[in-house]
Amino acid sequence: MTRTTRSTPRWTVNCSILFTELPLLERPAAARAAGFEAVEFWWPFPTAAPADAEVERFVRAVEDAGVQLTGLNLAAGDMPAGDRGLASWPGRETEFRDSIDIAAAVGKRLGTRVFNALYGNRVDGADPRDQDELATQNLARAAALLEGTVVLEPLSGPQPYPLRTAADALAVADRVGSANIALLADLYHLTVNGDDVAAVIREHGARIGHVQIADAPGRHEPGTGEIPFDAHLAALHDAGYDGWIGLEYAPTTTTEQAFDWLEQK
Repeated sequence: MTRTTRSTPRWTVNCSILFTELPLLERPAAARAAGFEAVEFWWPFPTAAPADAEVERFVRAVEDAGVQLTGLNLAAGDMPAGDRGLASWPGRETEFRDSIDIAAAVGKRLGTRVFNALYGNRVDGADPRDQDELATQNLARAAALLEGTVVLEPLSGPQPYPLRTAADALAVADRVGSANIALLADLYHLTVNGDDVAAVIREHGARIGHVQIADAPGRHEPGTGEIPFDAHLAALHDAGYDGWIGLEYAPTTTTEQAFDWLEQK
């Protein structure tokens, strides 16, 4: 099957959650071998300010694979330990801003136009109002320095993360006031959190900067749960969304079978 000739939707593979049986730098080539022309990543480095050589190895892995890097997260802290971003985290301003600079350089090299700035959990002992003010400053900086769109993502999972619905994320975007800040509509997270996904697409389609998908329950490939993807993707198209659709799910079996559902599309 050739997946790369599909014009609508345009699939991009999140190589931070798929192809995890391979070392990170081998995953772009694996995605290309599986028939995809585009990939996205969470922050692909162990620190917010990796050495130049480490950044170069990542860029070369994407270039050598012949894929486009369509999306990149900014540094988000220790994700396995429960961290979910640095934008609102007092005391970690330097890390967040270092990652903006790195992301800007990577984006310029690879033509990346979408950057996901995870908001960050509420921090014990910190006033939420102070965290929100810090996030406003940091996100304004990201929007000014990154060429493309900075997206804000509602997340399920850790309860200290304050952006749970599309309205939460859009309120932050309104507070920042930059034209290039938009909603990341992850259909899995929105569904799990009880948001009305159809209404979000209908009412805020013009403010969606990126889309990611996984089925619910389970966060596996489409067809393993109950999300009506055909209806949602059709509604996104009707709303004027013509961007990439990120495949951000954990396969139920092997990576080789993780894309079998696309055979039916």
